[in-house]
Amino acid sequence: MRLALYQPDIPQNTGTMLRMAACLDVAVDIIEPCGFVLNDKRMKRSGMDYLDQTELVRHTSWDAFNNNRLASARPKRLILLSTKATTTYPDFSFEPDDILMVGRESAGVPDDVHKAVDHSVLIPMAAGVRSLNIAVSAAIVLGEALRQTGGFPVPSTV
Repeated sequence: MRLALYQPDIPQNTGTMLRMAACLDVAVDIIEPCGFVLNDKRMKRSGMDYLDQTELVRHTSWDAFNNNRLASARPKRLILLSTKATTTYPDFSFEPDDILMVGRESAGVPDDVHKAVDHSVLIPMAAGVRSLNIAVSAAIVLGEALRQTGGFPVPSTV
């Protein structure tokens, strides 16, 4: 399982998602350009000392990321978290090699990216609300994907 961040805007959210990924032993792809410098102190504050424990791959663009994904001997499915999706995440069958992708906090992903993903999933919400925080959304769906696939890390004994 991997988490992909499409052109993240807010360093605190990125730091939070990197910290979550380290704790859940999930690799992260950052698709640039970002709306901030990746060593931003706000990102470091949110990620705390977990940032060095995160497997992180930076991609210079959407095309670089997607071409790399598709060039693999066995391309991984790309699953977009989107308010435009029609399938809810609990109704979706995740696979262990899936890449879960979140869009920019300010704008999501453009139409060409929507068209290129394999599937998109929606988090059902109460009427009259717009959206959840991107890090919260990533945690909700990643938790379900790991539950379905048995991908949670084995706790260490101290």
